[in-house]
Formats: sequence, C-alpha cells, structure tokens
Amino acid sequence: MAELMVRDGTWTFDGDAVRIVPGRERGVHKLRQDLGEFTVPLAALAGIAHEPGRKGGRLRLRLRTGADPLLQVTGGSLPDEANPYRLTVDAGRVEVAEYFVDAVRQALMLEQIPDGPADRYLLPGPSVPLSAAGVDGIATFDGEKVTIEWRWNTSETKRDRGPRNFDLSALEAVEWRAAAGLESGYLRFRTRGATERLKPEHDPNSIELWGFKKESGTTALLAAAVAARLPHPSDGAGKSLPTTPPPAALLAPPTPAPVPAPADDHDALLRRLRELGELHRDGILTEDEFTATKAAVLRRFHTEG
Repeated sequence: MAELMVRDGTWTFDGDAVRIVPGRERGVHKLRQDLGEFTVPLAALAGIAHEPGRKGGRLRLRLRTGADPLLQVTGGSLPDEANPYRLTVDAGRVEVAEYFVDAVRQALMLEQIPDGPADRYLLPGPSVPLSAAGVDGIATFDGEKVTIEWRWNTSETKRDRGPRNFDLSALEAVEWRAAAGLESGYLRFRTRGATERLKPEHDPNSIELWGFKKESGTTALLAAAVAARLPHPSDGAGKSLPTTPPPAALLAPPTPAPVPAPADDHDALLRRLRELGELHRDGILTEDEFTATKAAVLRRFHTEG
C-alpha cells in the first residue's frame, strides 16, 4: 500500500483504487471539501504524474475520458485549486510522492488498464441531496428530481415561468459552463426534445453563473450528481467519446502485450519476458517496475508448468 499525507489532503493506493481525502485547512478549495472523501477505481485511471515544483510540486491523476461525471460535465474546466485530482505536495514529501506514482503506474501496467474513453461512469458522482446557488436561482437535487427556485434579481422571463421542477426521466442532459470574460456561465437542465437555446439570463431551465467563487463550485457538484444518474454520453451515440492527448508526464509507461491467458503456451510467456527486457534496456521500465513485472510473469510461467 502507498499513502501520501500532506496538508492538502491524503491519497491512499491499495493496488485496486486510490482513496482521496481532501484536507480541511483553510487553503483547501470548498468544492473539494464539499465533495469529500471518495474512491477512484484503478480501471478509471489513465495516468498519474508528480509535477516537481520549487516547494515540492503537485501530484496529479489523469482519468479516462467519460469515467467521472464531474470531469465530464465540467469539460475539464475546473480551476486547479478546485480540481480533486490534484494534490499539492509538501517539500519534505517528494520522495513519498514519487513512490506513490511508481506504485500506481506499475499497477496500471500489470493490470493492462486501457487509457481510452470509458463507455460508462466508473465513479458514482457526488452524494445527494445537494443544493447549489447561482446568481439568479437556487437548484436542489434529491437524486430523483431537480427543483429551481428563483431569486429576487432573476429576469422577468424566468420569473414568469415560476419555480421549475424536473424529474430525471424528463431530462436529456445537464450542462455546466464557467463564466468566460464578459460571458456568463450557466447550469442548464436540458429537457427531452427541447430545441430552443436561450441565453442563460433568459433560459427558464438555467441558472446564471458569474466567475468561479468558492461558494459557486457546488453548482458543478450538483451538475455531476445529475449527470451520473442520466444515460452515459456514449449511450446511443454510436461514437466513442473524444480524447485529447495527455501531457507526456501523465502517461503511464507504454504497456507491453498482455500477459497470456492460461490457454497460451510457454513460448508466449518467454516472448513476454523478452519484451520486458527490451523495455528495461530502453529505459521505459525502471528497475523496480521491471523486477515486479518479471516476477509476475514468472509466477504465471510456473503456474502453467
């Protein structure tokens, strides 16, 4: 097991999943604290990296596209300080962080986890019930129904429509966008069959968002909680989710061919050992990674013998 405990939070890896517990100190973003403790299964991970810095650096997880409803609904636009998959590493914990990275990368390699898009959510999303406030309204979600109550400063268009109530069965999607420049952000609930696209300040199915204050991050959590209970974006689309090339530092070492199934012969296992030796000589696998992976193949070899 690998564990990294710093002021920013605690990450623990047991070989099957990474458990993330946010710190409770003043500098930890409210969105992360509101999200609370959660677990990321190994199958949801595409990579991990330690980004060195003058005072220790950062640890960062990269998830497979479509695996997490929070990242899916926010489009990767959360600011760094609000990102639950980023951990600030204290200067005295750098070696532990590097060990943590090695442990996760080795597991990804041994388990042959694909780094392509996921066709279902592998994380459950934020817990409910949730209530989130925007500029002109307050949304509440209890796991089955979304309710919007308007504030005094909402537009006449929205006020005339009155409070909004949506059953999950009536929703096609939920959208969340942060404000950009002079353009407002929004939390929008898109109903089935709806074609009209109004600006957030006039859309009765939207709450307007300005900036990204610590308090307003809860709207992203609420959007993710709704998204987690709606069909996955890949459902019925006939297309895989788009991917963007990750930074090199976040990539796990290139994975060799999978360990053969028991039905394969010893020649296949010997080829696997030769491949591992080549990866080690080329510097792709570290000494520890090579030793651990070679031991796993040899165990398989003796099992088949």
